[in-house]
Amino acid sequence: MEIISVVVFVIVVLFVVRSVKVVPQQHAWVVERLGKYHATLAPGLNFLVPFVDRLAYQHSLKEIPLDVPPQVCITRDNTQLQVDGILYFQVTDPMRASYGSSNYVTAITQLAQTMLRSVIGKMELDKTFEERESINGQVVSALDEAASNWGVKVLRYEIKDLTPPAEILRSMQQQITAEREKRALIAASEGRKQEQINIATGERESSIARSEGEKQAEINKAQGQAAAITTVADATADAIRKIAAAIQQPGGEQAVQLKVAEKAVEAYAQLAQKNNTMIVPGNMSEVAGLVGSAMALIKATGQNPR
Repeated sequence: MEIISVVVFVIVVLFVVRSVKVVPQQHAWVVERLGKYHATLAPGLNFLVPFVDRLAYQHSLKEIPLDVPPQVCITRDNTQLQVDGILYFQVTDPMRASYGSSNYVTAITQLAQTMLRSVIGKMELDKTFEERESINGQVVSALDEAASNWGVKVLRYEIKDLTPPAEILRSMQQQITAEREKRALIAASEGRKQEQINIATGERESSIARSEGEKQAEINKAQGQAAAITTVADATADAIRKIAAAIQQPGGEQAVQLKVAEKAVEAYAQLAQKNNTMIVPGNMSEVAGLVGSAMALIKATGQNPR
């Protein structure tokens, strides 16, 4: 009896183990019944028919990163380029992932390498460095179309590294150095050009300012001279008017004649003092008349003081 009880207990345990299945979250298990696809178990508690149902495949529904092995690609300009990338995919249909391909991981990897060689073969070397986003997009588009039959969704592909040959790297470095030197020379020449422009502009503005100053100085000088001439002319005219008015007064004419006689006598006296040679007028009667007139005027003014 004890042996029968043990056997029954073992059979019950086996039935429970084979019939009760707990599927983790973000997982899908494929069940076959008598060798044929039967169902896909969802996360949680599930029951199977022992010895009839069999758990055939287990899939993770999480996003899976797949490292694509490095490979050598040839560009459009016949340059070898080693490319290393990583692919991200997710199982969306567990049934197709189980029966659509014997190994969908290997299939995706091989297809990714093939598509990458095809895309890079259409580009020149310089373009491969500039258009990584375009390369990634083309690879994902081609892979996603093919992988849909395998129950897999290709999310994205990223190029990790692009490594050209050592000779190409040296040439690229020399080209970069030449470009930097070219930019430096251009910048220096632009600086010298701007310096010359600034100097010329400064000299022009300085010349204009200097000429404007000289012009204003000449204008001020001319205006000053004109004002001085006007003032002198006004003063002279005023003096002449006053003399003319004085002459019109009684005794004015005699005063003028006296003044003229005095000036004449003084002039002759100065000439006699400064020169050893005596200057004698050619017509002495004129001198005598001048002196006589002066004396007569002196007497007249002495007798008739103003």
